[in-house]
Amino acid sequence: MELEKFLDSKPLYYKKFDPFRIKKAFELVKEAFGGFEIVHVVGTNGKGTTGRFLALMLRSAGYRVGHYTSPHILRFGERVWIDGFEAEDSLLDRAHREIYGLLGEEMARELSYFEYSTLVAAFCFRDCDYAVMEAGLGGEHDATSVFKKRLSVITPIDMDHMEFLGDSIESIAATKLKSVENIAVIGYQKHQEVWEVVRRLQKESGVLFKNYKELLNRDTLIEIADVIEKSGFADYFAQNLALAAAAFGELEKKRAPIPKSMDLRGRFEQVCENVIVDVGHNPAAARAIRDELKRDSKKAVLVYNSFKDKDYREVLKILAPVIKRVEILPICEERAVEEEILIKTVKELGFECDLFKGLGDEEYLVFGSFKVVEQFLKRYQGELRCRPKSTIF
Repeated sequence: MELEKFLDSKPLYYKKFDPFRIKKAFELVKEAFGGFEIVHVVGTNGKGTTGRFLALMLRSAGYRVGHYTSPHILRFGERVWIDGFEAEDSLLDRAHREIYGLLGEEMARELSYFEYSTLVAAFCFRDCDYAVMEAGLGGEHDATSVFKKRLSVITPIDMDHMEFLGDSIESIAATKLKSVENIAVIGYQKHQEVWEVVRRLQKESGVLFKNYKELLNRDTLIEIADVIEKSGFADYFAQNLALAAAAFGELEKKRAPIPKSMDLRGRFEQVCENVIVDVGHNPAAARAIRDELKRDSKKAVLVYNSFKDKDYREVLKILAPVIKRVEILPICEERAVEEEILIKTVKELGFECDLFKGLGDEEYLVFGSFKVVEQFLKRYQGELRCRPKSTIF
């Protein structure tokens, strides 16, 4: 069975989590992987862009580099990037056959979608020098944590996935930061509680956390500011670039080559002259989007939907200053909030609301989750009024 068909037979989400399952599976397949160095990217927001920036920097330094990110938007190969290209189906299917054979049918079918995908990606990276592995929703017990890490990179930690990670910043931070084995470079943190957890873990376990600001020199910061101004990147990407540059410096002990473009879909991506899509789904992502649109004095029609476990009311309140009205894009997902409840919430917040029926001449922001962006691109790509023009595409 081809990889995507096999994965489609698995539920994307499990109500009961078994932290030992992936460890047992890893022991069966670990000899199949090469000797690549692992950089583990953990956090709530900015993992994908930070990881891709770091992968591009390492590639510029002459290394063969893999980057594992999730979820995907249109095809599974988006998750497995090797030296500037998404993995081809032939490579993914070969990795699937190898992993399936080593695990055996029972274990292969028992693993979750993300656990199995992680092992497939690692097999694809077997000839790489570095693999930048992005954690899923956790840290300590995430499937990506089974690998021995050269370095951990910690992006901003905020409230998200509370049903799995805890209902406080402290508990979420502890779960994520306990994934660090030896040393981590930690990026900007809005919440003081994150630093309190850092200090506690350093004292208890001896793990070393380095503040990214202390690893950057003035010339690098000036270059990052110049790239942000000239490249078309959203302003908030500056933090992601800076964290990636600090991580590169920690790995290579030299100044990072700053990339001037980035080939990762759905991150404040201008897919045509009047449509921006972003896969963000939580209040922290909404704040970044709001600030970016306010900087350009833009107001947009929000094409939106949300999973019921997300704080969609807070997301909408945050976006209010930059939104003209809200148009709901139906998504085929059992976790989606009921349409009538979402419309009622939107109207209670004072927005005009309707179902999305297509694009007009106004500015549009497509936001809410990977699933929202996926559904939009699949259904309405033919209506986009020009070819993609962003360097972020």
